[in-house]
Amino acid sequence: MHISYSYQPFSSIENLQNSQQKNLAYISPLMKWFKIIAFPILGFLVMQWMQLNGMPEPAARMSFLLIWIAGWWMSEAVDLAVTSLIPFIFFPLLGIMSADKTAVNYMEQTIFLFIGGFFLAYAMEKWNLHSRMAFKIILLLGNKPSRILLGIMVTTYLITMWISNTATTIMLFSAVLAIIRNENLFHKQGHKRIAAAYMLALAYSASIGGFSTLVGTPPNIIFIGFYEKMFPSAESINFFRWFVFAFPVSFSFFICAYFVLRFWVIGKKYDVPFDIQHIKDEYNSLGNVSREEKSVMTVFFITVILWFTRADIDFGNFKMTGWVNLFGFPSYIKDSTVAILAGFTLFLIPASKNKKQNILEWKDVTKLPFKIILLFGCGFAIAEGFETTGLDVILASNLVALKAMPPWIIILSVVVFVTLLSEMASNVASVQLILPILMPLSVSLDIDPLTLMIPATIAASFGYMLPVATAANTIVFGSGYIDTKTMYKVGFIFNVIGITLLTLFSVYRKF
Repeated sequence: MHISYSYQPFSSIENLQNSQQKNLAYISPLMKWFKIIAFPILGFLVMQWMQLNGMPEPAARMSFLLIWIAGWWMSEAVDLAVTSLIPFIFFPLLGIMSADKTAVNYMEQTIFLFIGGFFLAYAMEKWNLHSRMAFKIILLLGNKPSRILLGIMVTTYLITMWISNTATTIMLFSAVLAIIRNENLFHKQGHKRIAAAYMLALAYSASIGGFSTLVGTPPNIIFIGFYEKMFPSAESINFFRWFVFAFPVSFSFFICAYFVLRFWVIGKKYDVPFDIQHIKDEYNSLGNVSREEKSVMTVFFITVILWFTRADIDFGNFKMTGWVNLFGFPSYIKDSTVAILAGFTLFLIPASKNKKQNILEWKDVTKLPFKIILLFGCGFAIAEGFETTGLDVILASNLVALKAMPPWIIILSVVVFVTLLSEMASNVASVQLILPILMPLSVSLDIDPLTLMIPATIAASFGYMLPVATAANTIVFGSGYIDTKTMYKVGFIFNVIGITLLTLFSVYRKF
């Protein structure tokens, strides 16, 4: 059995960040131009209707741009990065915000958290640390398909907590594919099911582990930037505070995911022992741990510790003071400061194999996904536009009727809506569209904004049914080992599990 496959290296990650773009080649030019024209026209007509019904002009203009941007994001009439430039062009032209105030949003400090995370990812990939980690964990867990499945999931889950889910999927894709291609290891009739389970395990574990930390997936970073902009005087959502809520949800989901893939996709019949020598050979070929790998791992662990201990941690009986209090201006230091410090350090540590280069060189990071930076900036600009034009207040006044509904129904509705939205649009676009709406909704319902905003942010990572729902899904689908029907069925079960767990944790746990 030969599966043709073209592996795209991690250095080309920016080409995979927006996976849905691959489908544009199959859309007829007429349909594409219809989408390009239709949404600005729809937005303009809605703006005229709003003005006729007494809505202030700035808020109506903001609604026009929001419909335009949302339409292009969801239909992907043009590249998401191109759509993200609309606020910078039209906010000044329509009198919403000046160019200088708009531009500030495109380089919010939160974006540097994302950039620092990629610096760490590039260093791991450059010195092959990710492969060593993957093979070692698999070797530790055993020689049956179910144990290899667990090894793939554990490896992906642990790495994606600190590196973006897309980056993790790309880094581990070749390792998982190498295991699958050794058909002699597996039950002959069960190879197809095992291969599908392994590929789904890679994509889904990346998404599940990604939302457990602030840097694991872009929507989390967008949420932090949005929340800090809207509520500058509120208690910040630091690394530890997010982890305390999100990790139990993520870990519970991870356990459920393993049992679904183990018993429903692989099945007991095909879970028979095999020779694991291939994995041993791959691991041994890496040689001894290099000084570069040790340097990257050291910086990585120090970064994680600094993230968790930056702010004060309240354990109830006592409070551990964050290390930022050692400095004269603790409020100035953010998680993004730590992320960039980590990258900065990697640029300074010399490599032992070549004294003329360091662990990271600038050429290693020139492929930084600039597209995602523009998406972040566009979301922050939209948030600012909502507040500046007063559209947030107008929305709040029209949502008071929901106050009679039980909180759990509101949370469940939000989670279901965002999950379905993320199947059709990227998780970044989904969270950028929903957060500006949830903020005034929470105000009108007189509830903590985090009660709706955090579940919505996490639900944006729940796109499991369609190959185009996430970049991770598209990467593994391209292997040829998964068909659409399988992904749809398994993904539906995952969506149900995720929605149920997230709703229960959101109702019964405090942020």
